[in-house]
Amino acid sequence: MRSQATRREFLEISALGLASAATATLWQPVSALAAESAREIGVWVTGGAKRFSRGDSLTWKPASAAKPENAITLDPGKKFQATLGFGAAFTDASCYMFNQLSPSAREPLFHELFHPSEMGLNLCRTCMGASDYSTKVYSYDDGGPDPGLKRFSIEHDREYILPMLREARQANPDLFLFSSPWSPPGWMKAGGSMLGGSMRKKYFPEYAQYFLKFLQGYAGEGVPVQAVTVQNEVDTDQDGRMPACIWAQEYEIAFVADHLGPALRDHSLDTKIWILDHNYNLWGRAIAELDNPDLRKYCNAVAWHGYVGKPEMVSKVHEIHPDADMYWTEGGPDYTSPHYLTEWAKWGVLFTGALRNWCEGITGWNLALDEKGRPNIGPFSCGGMVTIDSRTKEITRSGQYWTLAHFARAIRRGARRFDSEGSLPGVSHAAFENPEGKRVVVLTNSGAAQSVTLCLGSASAEVALEPDSMTTLAWS
Repeated sequence: MRSQATRREFLEISALGLASAATATLWQPVSALAAESAREIGVWVTGGAKRFSRGDSLTWKPASAAKPENAITLDPGKKFQATLGFGAAFTDASCYMFNQLSPSAREPLFHELFHPSEMGLNLCRTCMGASDYSTKVYSYDDGGPDPGLKRFSIEHDREYILPMLREARQANPDLFLFSSPWSPPGWMKAGGSMLGGSMRKKYFPEYAQYFLKFLQGYAGEGVPVQAVTVQNEVDTDQDGRMPACIWAQEYEIAFVADHLGPALRDHSLDTKIWILDHNYNLWGRAIAELDNPDLRKYCNAVAWHGYVGKPEMVSKVHEIHPDADMYWTEGGPDYTSPHYLTEWAKWGVLFTGALRNWCEGITGWNLALDEKGRPNIGPFSCGGMVTIDSRTKEITRSGQYWTLAHFARAIRRGARRFDSEGSLPGVSHAAFENPEGKRVVVLTNSGAAQSVTLCLGSASAEVALEPDSMTTLAWS
């Protein structure tokens, strides 16, 4: 099924609200309550049989003298980080599945996923070589030692990865891509295999050139990459089950400070470097790396996964390095879960936690896989954000898809999160102000039906939350 509301409806609400505000300014003085009362609140709900469905609009009313127990207090004057975007990963597996669709089937799906009038996904990941979700294990320089990188080639990616990336960027020219290696070529590592093992320091110069050749090769194919991470999950070798590589803290610092950063600089590439690309519990390592002045010449961002630890650990890093950027870069559903299609509240809690702890973007894992989570080199049980049936090509949207819809359709690049305070059982919340002034609140209700009262200055609005639901509110 297609979603039942689009981002265009948010634009319509914004236009109506701005017109009301403009009319109000003709009459002076105008109280803050009168201004808010003129603004209709658009409502979109996922829960039960509803999938991002338009609900009945709400209006602001005078707030009661005593703040109710179910209040969520909004303060747009207290702003936090800006938003880069939302998206998921163009793994080799996802691009393979997209390529299985006919052009007539893929075009409307890409319009739905990437076009700014629809989902508008605009912060997506690619893999430098094979990940666990690939059709095979490969790098861009397989074989024995090749210090001159004479064999380097992105030929594998030309078959279906680069075409899918070009098609997605055609749907959304503002697509921001960041790329992560799961492993260097095996000959650069102790053990000689892409499956597990650790990086060998003597190949740092060659590996920096490997990154450079990848970036130049993709740019030459019309797919510029705006950022790279040094390594997917620096602190695990995944027991040798998949492409993976351990990077010691001092190795990552030295590689960025002495090799990768200077290589990008010397070739006038403004590609950003993000470190860590691993779990919240490595927050101490992130602080230590950002403490290093040589690394900071080239890097000012941390990529986070949420598999281990708590999102509040990101705030610990922000407290020490408030100018550093934070991004949530991986997490996906399990196709074997009985709740694969309906776990929007689970993802709503996870995404809200990251956003309320300084993350500027949310990027899920595989954009698309088949009905058994394939292809992968495991077997592993991750599911796609969408499922493309391997036989019928029917497209099914996961619970994670609908969660992303509640954020991505309403929150634009450059939106600033603003303060929302209130502790209600089972309710997570995050508030944003878009560059054009539209305000958005995303509410996740993980429990039974309940109501909340939004308090904004001297105005309030009652919001009924359906059980196990996501609700997006938007007004101008």
